[in-house]
Amino acid sequence: KSGLDPGGAWHAWGMACLKAGNLTSAREKFNRCLKPPMDLNQLNHGSRLVQDVIQYLESTVKPVLITDDDYFATLRELEATLRTRSLSLEMMCEGKIQHNSYYQECLFYLHSYGTNLAIISFYMRHDCMREALLHLLNKESPSEVFIEGIFIPSYESGKLHMLENLLETIDPGLESWGVYLIAACKYLQRKNYYHILYELQQFMKDHVRAAMTCIRFFTHGAKSYTELGGKQAWLLKIKDHLKVYLQEVSRSSGRKKMAFTFRKKMSATDVSRHINTVDLQMEVTKFLHQCESSGASQMTDSPLPTLFGNNNMKMDVACKVILEGKNIEEGFGIAFRVLQDFQLEATEVYTKVAKQLLKQQKYSEIQQLLKCVNESGVAAKNDGDNIILNCLNEFKNIPAEDLDNLIQDMDSDENKIQAYMLCNKLRSAYLVSVRQEKGRAVQLVQHVRQLAESSGDHVVRAICAQWL
Repeated sequence: KSGLDPGGAWHAWGMACLKAGNLTSAREKFNRCLKPPMDLNQLNHGSRLVQDVIQYLESTVKPVLITDDDYFATLRELEATLRTRSLSLEMMCEGKIQHNSYYQECLFYLHSYGTNLAIISFYMRHDCMREALLHLLNKESPSEVFIEGIFIPSYESGKLHMLENLLETIDPGLESWGVYLIAACKYLQRKNYYHILYELQQFMKDHVRAAMTCIRFFTHGAKSYTELGGKQAWLLKIKDHLKVYLQEVSRSSGRKKMAFTFRKKMSATDVSRHINTVDLQMEVTKFLHQCESSGASQMTDSPLPTLFGNNNMKMDVACKVILEGKNIEEGFGIAFRVLQDFQLEATEVYTKVAKQLLKQQKYSEIQQLLKCVNESGVAAKNDGDNIILNCLNEFKNIPAEDLDNLIQDMDSDENKIQAYMLCNKLRSAYLVSVRQEKGRAVQLVQHVRQLAESSGDHVVRAICAQWL
């Protein structure tokens, strides 16, 4: 008459029937006020009313353990105990609780009015992980339901191995679980749970991704190569994963169709390249670890460069190796291999090293560097000269004698003249210019005269004019 929503009254009536143990009547009352969710895959446990019913059914029956001493239990109490054995007691005795009427009642309400997540969470609460997994598969629920309902509860309660065993029992190839396992890996990565991630990747036999996780374990948080020296076991694990992957690829290449659709793929060439990178990183690590131990190394605040970074970082590794040896020659071989293997811009690296040596006022070592570059066998004709020219912006800080030595070490007269002009050594520029072939000498001397004029060097200007 008053037009109020009768839902609340039906719900209260249904709860009263439940409490009285009249399960059939309760179903009938709840049928008038409970509705199934619009989307069974929504990430919640359904309406509050359904949750209240489940909560009541799960909590009403208190466990009553019958002991041998309980001689005075009346038949009636015994009957009540047997009729309403609690879910947890049933679990202990049977390993499953399907035979319990209250359990069946929960399932009725969950299947009629609950979400997939609510059903799966119910199974998980009562240690029925297999049923939870089968329900997930049958309903083709999205991966979020797997993460929320099964995966998180499993690792939080220390049952990850149990979950892995069940996944394998249900589908030994794990193919039907691929989407869920990849989603679990992404979730763990977002949460920075890398140890669980690594364990899961090993279970999935996803060797390429497991190797990538090992790279993270090796590089993450390291401030020095001494630290990396202590983490070399991860480099061996990376190699192991990649080698196993190569074996699996070569074994399956004979078959028509390669399985492992959800595992990360990589060409055999790329895998071999990565194995070479790991070998080279091992060498770099041992070398720089020794340098740091002997106190030769300069510590840096910036992220520690390794060969697992981008090309700029790899170039930093090459520079570090050249600069941190006892002398330039000691680390040059390893650095040269880094430059060759990754096809890096060698001149850029050598120039960077030379500028660093200038800062440290190690002028003789710049000459040592040029000697190594020229002897490497792959340097272009002007590489050494270009390295010196690129450093001459700092010429004001270089003592005159060292500056002369550097310029005289250049191969090409043209480059020497350019260097002398850059450093305002116009007399030296004139002396080299006049030794050139006649036509070219005239052009060069004219240029020197112009520079002398604009810089107010009357002596050199007069010499040039007289020669011309």
